[in-house]
Amino acid sequence: MSTNTSQNTIRPVRKAVFPVAGLGTRFLPATKVMPKEMLTLNDRPLIQHAFEEARDAGIEEFIFVTGRQKEMLEEHFDHQPELMRTLEQRGKKDIIEKVKKSEVSEAQLFLTRQAKPLGLGHAIWCAKKLIGDEPFAIILPDDVIQHKQGCLSQMMDCYNEIGGNVVAVKDVPKDQTFKYGIIDPASDNGKKVGIKGLVEKPDIADAPSTLCVIGRYILQPEVFDYLSAFETGAGGEIQLTDSMAKLIGKQPFHGVRFDGDHFDCGGRNGFIKANIAYALNDPTLKDDIQNFIKSIL
Repeated sequence: MSTNTSQNTIRPVRKAVFPVAGLGTRFLPATKVMPKEMLTLNDRPLIQHAFEEARDAGIEEFIFVTGRQKEMLEEHFDHQPELMRTLEQRGKKDIIEKVKKSEVSEAQLFLTRQAKPLGLGHAIWCAKKLIGDEPFAIILPDDVIQHKQGCLSQMMDCYNEIGGNVVAVKDVPKDQTFKYGIIDPASDNGKKVGIKGLVEKPDIADAPSTLCVIGRYILQPEVFDYLSAFETGAGGEIQLTDSMAKLIGKQPFHGVRFDGDHFDCGGRNGFIKANIAYALNDPTLKDDIQNFIKSIL
């Protein structure tokens, strides 16, 4: 098994996997027909925020692991000639530029299916043939990080220096550790954290730290060797964390404390907070939204 310890063995990360097969039950009935990844955060759906973060980090191939009734995701990134003609006729140059940012060539966008909801680890395994023997990134669209430099780009800076496996981490309250994958740190310089262990959703008393992994990963392809065993973990699902943990000691493994505000848009609470934060960061909306918030408070 590769150790990926020297600068010469650090291979570029060209591919990113987006697990988007979930049913979005916490947003029903809004997500009865529409994928939750198409819910709009300010002027773009969640999936486009994730896509743009990956593209800005240098990703060249975008792999969606989808489920039933997810055709809208593919349609969103396709070229729409009728729409573009109408916008051009109406002189909507600013909107045209926005729409172009959501277009991906068919040579860059790939789709594969997760037929059964067997867990995040299984969703990533479904992309195995499209990844091949390359390091790859994973972005969970539910996790949104607001910062001028995207979270994945920050992680790439670390990866290009040390290689191996890199995850995004942040501190959470001790009484919330049971909700996350928690790392057991070996070293910590404030930005980069050496990892000697990973535990998925531990009991609060057993949590080795308060540092949790959020939905950004750069992993080596050897993780598929363990995902292919289909071992179930917390919640009876095939957990990505369990397979990642088995790479520790065989390959470098680090966490990056990212800069920016993290919003869990997998639920209404975090999604609404994210919309407020992004609106307040939008110069076309900021003053009006600030005044509105003051008026209702």
